[in-house]
This record gives sequence, structure tokens and C-alpha cells, in this order.
Amino acid sequence: MRKIIIALFSCISVTSPAQTGFDVSRNLEIFSDIYRQLDMFYVDSLSADTAVRWAINGMLAEIDPFTTFYPDDAQDELKRMATGRYAGIGALIRPYKKEDRAVIEEPYEGCPAQEAGVRAGDIIQTIDGRDIKGWPVSKVSENLRGEPGTTFELVVQRPGEKKSRAFKITRRQIQLPSLHWYGILDSTAHIGYLYLSEFTENCAREMRHAILEMKQQGMQGLVFDLRDNGGGSVSEAVEILGFFLPKGTRVVSTKGKVPATCHDYSTPAEPIDTVMPLAVLVNGNSASASEIVAGALQDLDRALILGQRTYGKGLVQAIREVPYRGQLKITTARYYIPSGRCIQAYDYRHRTADGAATTLPDSLTREFHTRLGRVVRDGCGILPDTLLAVDSVPTMVYDLYNSDAFFDYVTSYTVTHPSIAAPGQFLLSDADYADFCASIAASDFTYNGRTAAALSQLRQLARFEGRLETAEAEFNALEAKLKENDLTADLQRFRHHIQPYLETELVSRYHYQRGALRQQLRSDKSVHRAIQCLKALKNQ
Repeated sequence: MRKIIIALFSCISVTSPAQTGFDVSRNLEIFSDIYRQLDMFYVDSLSADTAVRWAINGMLAEIDPFTTFYPDDAQDELKRMATGRYAGIGALIRPYKKEDRAVIEEPYEGCPAQEAGVRAGDIIQTIDGRDIKGWPVSKVSENLRGEPGTTFELVVQRPGEKKSRAFKITRRQIQLPSLHWYGILDSTAHIGYLYLSEFTENCAREMRHAILEMKQQGMQGLVFDLRDNGGGSVSEAVEILGFFLPKGTRVVSTKGKVPATCHDYSTPAEPIDTVMPLAVLVNGNSASASEIVAGALQDLDRALILGQRTYGKGLVQAIREVPYRGQLKITTARYYIPSGRCIQAYDYRHRTADGAATTLPDSLTREFHTRLGRVVRDGCGILPDTLLAVDSVPTMVYDLYNSDAFFDYVTSYTVTHPSIAAPGQFLLSDADYADFCASIAASDFTYNGRTAAALSQLRQLARFEGRLETAEAEFNALEAKLKENDLTADLQRFRHHIQPYLETELVSRYHYQRGALRQQLRSDKSVHRAIQCLKALKNQ
């Protein structure tokens, strides 16, 4: 009990340094007495570790979603988040509902699972002799991970084969790739492309190598894709900014109430290219270090930002030690980009009635100016220079993509096709797509329950309001219309949405993540628009 109270005291004293010692002691005494009485009189037994962990997590959740306590048994999670590394076999798994098991969705290229011969589509039977039937994916994943150098037996059932396969796999440190694919997309205009998934350890070094390689190939413009990049290391972000800005350019500052948290960050080395046209792609999931990079390049008028408004995370976290080998990831400062603005969009201290963080209305945001005098605003993430609409995808496509039927077709296709065209060039034939449609139609795949459920709720609301009687005929007509699902017809109707997903999934089976990303670019309208913008900039 004592160690839990000490840990809680450490969290409170770090997050509330302005409180008087009396206030801290008084509230901890109240908390300690409440727990003591729960322990003595509550009808069920309570675990001190569990109950006080609830208290810690509840307190931190009220502060912001980024301040998190990691006890001794969660240090691997914190390390994996910071470095992108973990010890395991290097494979993505997913639930396989047909057999109530987990299935290999994708082995990572160059990792133990792939090197041992494990393939996507292999249905996991046992891990070191333990039958995993009925296990949740999280438990399967936990058992596939372990100490580096440990060896275990993985038994799988490969579709189309009668006998199961057994693999001896040795776990090792897995470095999740942050730079999945790069290359020249437009050979005529010499436009390069690079996608960075997160700012993990050494990603700047990898990116430098990629840029230099593409420049040797004649690159004269770059599409830098930061969509869905949730951030990571600020130092890596600053180093990457230094590739495109003069040495010593201040790109971000942090300001907190403790002097040690206040820093100015400037580009540390000579740049690679300060004049090559840049287009940066962002979306609503681009956050933190991604916003530092995009925002600094926008503030300094060094790049064209395209896409959707970014997440708006302008908070800086640091790791603080707490007793008994715990660690606290705590928000210590806000960051400010070169124009002087902070892009933090959410106020976690003032919440709505349902507990959601509030945001600042656009009308109350403040104006700042880029180096060339363009107006930019604070408090709302990074608003792109060019807004791009997000393509809407029918819910049927999501249901299909996540179904066993879709996964099974891709697996069966790889059995009968030893090889396919190169990524970016692969295209399903009409005959192949017809086979796919026949496979889905013969499966137990169902979809489109959302509209019917919403209509049912609307009908119930109309009944409560006394309006159903006058509108019942219209409700019945719409309900009948919604029941007219023709799976075969819809597979053709939505082919232009479905086929790119299907082709990308197929390419990933042969060429892994790098190939899948290259294939996706074939139909990526945002990337094509960015290329057009870079061509226009070159011609000015």
C-alpha cells in the first residue's frame, strides 16, 4: 500500500507544483483514508495495485490524454512507443472469426517470421504447444513477443494444405520501419515521393539517405507525405527540417512553467537543398512532430501544405521517473513554431457536459504571419494552403475489407498465382474481378446494417413524438428500399472503390509494406494533386 501512495504522491507533486505542501498532504491523507475504509469495509476484496491504478489513471485522464503513468510492468510499451522497437517475430496478426483464432495478416519483410517462412493467411494453431483457439488477438500478440534470443515453436495451418506447418522462430529486436517507400513518381518532371509514418529513432538518418539517393536520380521536386503520422521525436523532426532550411534556422520553441522545459530548437547542420520545391501532405491524423514540420515549413514559406486540417497537438511530453521503477510521461510545455503561434486545438481543462475537450472557435483564433506576410492562425492545428477533399468510401467497402471473405480470397489468389506485376503496375483483370465477386457472393459476407439501424431509431423517435402515424407509409417504403441489397450488383457498382483496396492487399502479399504503399499511390488523388502543384511551381 505504501508504494502505491508514494507513486500517487509523485504524480500529484509533479503535475501540481504550485499547490502548497499542506494542500498536497491534506488531499493525500483524505485519499489514503478513503482507500483504507474501502479495504476494510467494502463488500468485495480490493487489490491495492488495481484500485490505486484506477485513481492514478482517472486523475491523469482529467488532465490530458498524453500524460500517462507507466508502472514497472509496462516499460516495454513506453520503450516501444519512443523507439519503434520491440522484441518479437515481426508480424501483424488479425482475428479470424471462422475458426475463432488469430491469423497472420502480414509478416514484416526481413523479420524472423518472414525469414522462417511464415506467410500471410497462415492460421495460428499453437504457440509452444499451447492451443490459441478462443484467445483474443492481444493475448496472441503478447505470447508471440518475448525476450530477444528466445526460441519457440509456431504451428500454423496454411490454407489449401492438409497438414499443419511448424516453425522454429527466434525472437529478436524488431525496428518498425518509419520510412516505408520512396522513389521518383513522375520521371518527366522528376518529382520524388517519400512517406514517413512516424518520427522514431534514426528516421532522420534514413530520410537523409532517401533524399540524397533521389537527388542522384535527378529529383527536382518532392512530395513529403505526413498523413496519419502521429508524431514522435522532436529532435528527429528538427533534424529533418534542417534538410530544407539554412543551418541555424529556429524552427520550434517550447515554453513551460519550469525554466528547464523552455528551449529554442534550430536546424543543426548544413541543408541538402533549400530551393527545391516541396509539397507536404497532411490530414486530421497528422499530429505533434508532424505539425512542427508542416507548420515550420509553412511559416517559413518553404513548402506548399496540402490536405486537411491537422489534429492540433501543441503539447510537449517528457519522461519523469517515479518510485518503484515506474515512469510518468507528462506534459511539460507547449511548442511554438516560427511565426509565434501554438497550434494546440484542444482545451482539456474545460470540457463539455459529456466530457469532451473544448476547442476554440475559428473566430477567436489569433492572426500570425509567415515570413512573406501570409496570414496563419493559432489554436487550430495546421490549416493547409490547399485544402483537399477526403474521398467518401461506402461502408460496404470497410465491411468487405475487414471480412474473412475478403481475406480468404486474397489468400486463395496467392496460391494460384506464383507472381504478379510489379507494385504500381499491378492491375486486376475483368476476369479476376469476376472471380472475386463470385467468391464473395458464395461466402457468408453481409453488410449495410447501419442505415437500417438508424432508420429503426428514427422510427422509434417518431413514435415517441407522435409523428409516426402520419409518416408510417414513407417509413415503410424507405425500409423496403433499404432491404433491396443486391450483393452482386453492389460489387460492380462500387468496383472503383473496392478494386484499389483489393489490388493493394494482393500486392502486400508479394511485396510487403513497401510494395503495398507503392501500389496505393496509383489511385491516390492527393498525391497526384501535389505533383500537379509542384509542376506548376517549377514552371513559374
